[in-house]
Amino acid sequence: MLKFFNCDLHIHTCLSPCADLDMHPAALVEKALESRLDIIAICDHNSSENVPYIIKAAQGRKLHVLPGMEITTSEEVHVLAVFDSLENLAGMQSTIYQHLQGENDERRFGIQAIVNEKGEVEGINNKLLIGATDLPLNEVINCIHKWNGLAIAAHIDRESFSVLGQLGFIDKKIKFDALEITPAMGFKKARIKYRELCNYTFIISSDSHYLKDIGMAATRVLLEEASVAELKMAFARQNCRCVLEEEC
Repeated sequence: MLKFFNCDLHIHTCLSPCADLDMHPAALVEKALESRLDIIAICDHNSSENVPYIIKAAQGRKLHVLPGMEITTSEEVHVLAVFDSLENLAGMQSTIYQHLQGENDERRFGIQAIVNEKGEVEGINNKLLIGATDLPLNEVINCIHKWNGLAIAAHIDRESFSVLGQLGFIDKKIKFDALEITPAMGFKKARIKYRELCNYTFIISSDSHYLKDIGMAATRVLLEEASVAELKMAFARQNCRCVLEEEC
C-alpha cells in the first residue's frame, strides 16, 4: 500500500566542519522525530563515520535513516549520495577517501567530531572534509550508481558548490536521479526558473547544519516503504510512486 513519507535527504552531523557540535546522533534523531520526519538521509561532507551511530540512535523509533554523504567533485560541485546499506556506503567512502587530499585546520574550519549514539566522542576526523576530491562529476555519479545509490544534485539554485553555479548547465549525459532545490526557492519558482529541467524530479531538503533547521523543509514522497529502491521509482515517476511538489 502506497503512502506519503516526509523526507529530508540532506542533513549534516557534527562530523561536518561547518555544522554545529550539537548535531550529534541522539539530539539529531530527537529533533527529526519532533519535526515529524519519516525518512532522513545523513549527508556529511565527504565522510560518513557518524552514520552508523545515527542509525543506532534511531533504532526502535519511527524514523528511517538512509546512509549517505555529500561529495565534492573536482569541479567543486556538491552531490548527495544516498544508499540503502552501510556496506554500499562503505564502498563509496573508500573511494572518496582515496581521492581526498589535505588535513583539516580546526581553527579555520571547525572540529570534525565522530560521536556515538550515547553522545560520547569516538574520535576526531583529521581529513580535509571541507575540501574537494579529485574525482570529476561523471565519475562520482557512476561510482554512486555502481554502489546502488541515488545521485542527487545538491542545492542547484545556489551560486556556490552547485552544478549550475559551477558548470552553468546540466549535461544530459550526467545521470542525476533528482535535483535538490533550497526551501527559499521552492517548487513553484524552481519550475518557472528552470523550465529546461522539466524532465527532472525536484526535491527540497533542509541541508541542516544546526538542530533548529531540522524540520524547516522536507519533501513528501509517495512510496510503499522507506527504501532507496522506492525513492528511485518515485524520482523516475514509475509504478505510481511520485514526489508531491508542494511546500511541507
